[in-house]
Amino acid sequence: MKRELLLTLTALLLAPLAGLRAADGVTPAKPNIILVMPDDLGYGDYACLGNPITHTPSVDAFKKESLLFTQFHVSPTCSPTRSALMSGRHEFKNGVTHTILERERMSLKTFTLPQMLKSAGYTTGIFGKWHLGDETAYRPENRGFDEVYIHGGGGMGQTYPGSCGDAPGNSNIDPTLWHNGKFEKTTGYCTDLFFAQAIKWMDARRAAKQPFFAYIPLNSSHHPLVVPEKYYQQYLGKPGISEQVAKFFGMNENVDSNFGSLLKQLRDWGIESNTLVIYIGTDNGGTEGVKIFNAGMKGQKGSVNQGGTRAPAFFRWPAGGIHGGTECAALSAHMDIFPTLAEIAGAKLSDEVKQQVEGRSLLPLLKDPQADWPDRLLVHHAGRWAKGKAEESKYRSSAIQNSRFTLVNNAELYDLKADPGEQTNVIADHPEVVASLRAAYDRWWTDVQPFLVNENVTDAPKINPMKELYWKQFGGGPDARMLKRMDPGSTDGAQCRCRQFFAALCLAHDPVGHPVPAAPLAVFPAPVGLVGHHHLLVALDHVLEFTAILHAGAGHRHMTDQCVRFIRRNVRLVAIMNLAVADREIRILIAAGFVSRLEGARRAACNNVASTSVQVFKIRPLRSSCRLTRASSFS
Repeated sequence: MKRELLLTLTALLLAPLAGLRAADGVTPAKPNIILVMPDDLGYGDYACLGNPITHTPSVDAFKKESLLFTQFHVSPTCSPTRSALMSGRHEFKNGVTHTILERERMSLKTFTLPQMLKSAGYTTGIFGKWHLGDETAYRPENRGFDEVYIHGGGGMGQTYPGSCGDAPGNSNIDPTLWHNGKFEKTTGYCTDLFFAQAIKWMDARRAAKQPFFAYIPLNSSHHPLVVPEKYYQQYLGKPGISEQVAKFFGMNENVDSNFGSLLKQLRDWGIESNTLVIYIGTDNGGTEGVKIFNAGMKGQKGSVNQGGTRAPAFFRWPAGGIHGGTECAALSAHMDIFPTLAEIAGAKLSDEVKQQVEGRSLLPLLKDPQADWPDRLLVHHAGRWAKGKAEESKYRSSAIQNSRFTLVNNAELYDLKADPGEQTNVIADHPEVVASLRAAYDRWWTDVQPFLVNENVTDAPKINPMKELYWKQFGGGPDARMLKRMDPGSTDGAQCRCRQFFAALCLAHDPVGHPVPAAPLAVFPAPVGLVGHHHLLVALDHVLEFTAILHAGAGHRHMTDQCVRFIRRNVRLVAIMNLAVADREIRILIAAGFVSRLEGARRAACNNVASTSVQVFKIRPLRSSCRLTRASSFS
């Protein structure tokens, strides 16, 4: 009787794996699982996918051993993608609508991917960037991870008002990292350290014969672009490669080298065959590399065009019957990882979790890339609206797509089969498609509203949680200026963002004379504006939302006295932008087509606001387009 019961239980546990068999027909044991995801790369930042500059031999070789999903999508920015991966549903349903302002916190009601895998007998570890909440209840050690080795915030050394910030003075080189409940001061380069710790931990789990899930979401190649010279000097001097781009590619190459070392270690341990390795090429659209190669796509990080959400996703599992060197063009997404791993691991999901999960298991496609895959809809939304402005941001930076069409900002329709670069708006040609997509989007928007739990939080901490833990462990504390920068109620932290914003205005440019297409007012509505222009009225208490306001094309707020004083002191930075300060308001006149080009420049400015020899450009409006004309430079 006991033996019959044991056989029955064994059959039940192995049932989910029955459909996956190796080439010899033997059903594999429960596989180890490794998920690697770099930060801020793009689909076109890999040599095997067409980049003419970057050097990625490990990923290039891995592609030949893997199944590549070529139409795999992530979210436009960092925290949202990580949230969808961890939950199997759209990030908005986890309350994640931003990367800061407490809107990076993943709802505590969300049942996470590592919790699911632990229920199936896995041990779990994270190595790199979490970015889903730094307060105690939100940190990964309390969201299902047994092993935690991370930096804080959304970028190394970051400081934002409220909950999002890293250890004080942190850097990619010799970083201080949070390891299982305490900080460790390290020696080395961050990516090297994250992979080394992951390999050490996996080795221990292997020795203990425990199936493991190693999640390696890296901070490279996110700003700040700090990397030892040996990693990027080979890119300097190449056509079109600035020092910033060289550092970006250097960080990318370092990730590739570490990934290759990890794959070699799996072979040396003899566990390569029954380890499922998933490599998602980026957490959002490209950044520094798009100016070199963007795989023919429109858009980048922060955009809802294909260049802002499409990511290469490689799956390798020899014992599971995945054939290397194959591709799958099925429309797929980050939210599919959760149900895929649940099915592979044999996890039993509660009815509540089944309702949570919106993604589809990719298991049929892992077995057969040409398997039947009914068409579906994916919604992309950049979020990042000003506080209290969710409802009026319904269509701003939004897109809904199926495998053929994408409806962008409720105003542009692109046929992705005929026009993958999204150059021709065919909205007038397909009224039935537009009506169907609009109706589906309206239903989705209504559905997510009850889940936007972080929009009006009142419990934002006055000290970054990770900094507070650091000072508690090592002593010391914040000076008066740092206290103000961290305090959500202070104007000093906001003034710092204001400085970064205006530096971004000065850095944002194309080569002299390069035409910038004008955007129609339907896409960038402005309450005050001229044809082809937008007046922007922005306030210090919302300076963290400058990027969102610029993408929207307009915004009205009131300035604080402190911000006005700052603008007056720095008017030379933006005078050529038609800056006017009066009655506690700041008005900036920006040509329409210039708006969408500011995000990449903002990131560069945030990385090094004190850049020297900044090239300043003024905007000279034309009837249907505008050109950027060199005005002056300063140091």
